[in-house]
Amino acid sequence: MTQTVLLAIDTSTEYCSVALLRSADAADAVSSLQSWVRHERTGAVSSTRVLPAIRELFDESGLSLADCDAIAFGAGPGSFTGLRTATGITQGLAFGGGLPVVPVGTLLACAEHARLRAPRTARVLAALDARMDEVYWADYAWDDAAGDWRVLHPAALDAPGAVGVPDAPFTLAGNAAAAFGAKLPAAAQAAAIDADALPHALPIAHVALRAYRAGRTVPADRAAPEYVRDKVAQTTAERLAARAGAPR
Repeated sequence: MTQTVLLAIDTSTEYCSVALLRSADAADAVSSLQSWVRHERTGAVSSTRVLPAIRELFDESGLSLADCDAIAFGAGPGSFTGLRTATGITQGLAFGGGLPVVPVGTLLACAEHARLRAPRTARVLAALDARMDEVYWADYAWDDAAGDWRVLHPAALDAPGAVGVPDAPFTLAGNAAAAFGAKLPAAAQAAAIDADALPHALPIAHVALRAYRAGRTVPADRAAPEYVRDKVAQTTAERLAARAGAPR
C-alpha cells in the first residue's frame, strides 16, 4: 500500500490548529485515514505555539517531516497576522523538507468541516465574521462524481445583507449567523446552521489530500495568503483627510 502523509497548519483565527493526516491507500476511504490534531485557543500568540504543536504530533504519531508528502495551510481569508504566520511557517518547513505546498481556502475548510460533521451535506454557504460589519463568504456544492467540492461563488467580502443565498437547500457554515443574526438573510433561509464548522487544520488536511492526489500543489516560494479584504488600515494622510472632512 502507498501511504500519503500531509501536515496541515491553520492560524487564520484565534486558534492555533495543526494536524497530521495519513492515508494508507489511494481510495482515501475513511477506514484508511489516521489523524493527529492539536487545536488550541491561543489568541495572538499562535506563532509561538505552532512549531511545538507540530513536534508533539510527530512524536505522538511516530512520523517526521521526512515522512510528509506535502504541507497544507489555511490561506485565508482570516486574520492578516495569522495568515502570514501560517504561510511563513509552511514555507520554512516546505523549503527545509523539499516539499510541495497546498494552499486551502479557510471558507472551503468550513464547508469540508460541515461535511465531516454531517456526511450527507451537499451544499454549503460558508460565512465568517470579517469584523468591520462585513462577512467573508463563498458558496460550494459537493460533486459526488468528482468526489470533491465545486466552487459556485468564490470567496468574497460583503455586508451581511449582500451575501448571496443559494438556490437550493443549504447548510450555513461558520460564525456569521451568530455574529449578525437577522442582518444576514441567509441565516433565515438555511436548511441547517453549523456554527462550529470553522477553519480547522483537520478539514484543511482532508481538502489538501484530494488536491495533492490531483496534482494541485505549488512550490514553497509561491505559497501566499488569500486576504480577500485588500485594506484594513488608513495611512496618516487618509486619517487626516477624513478628520478634515468630518462634520463638526
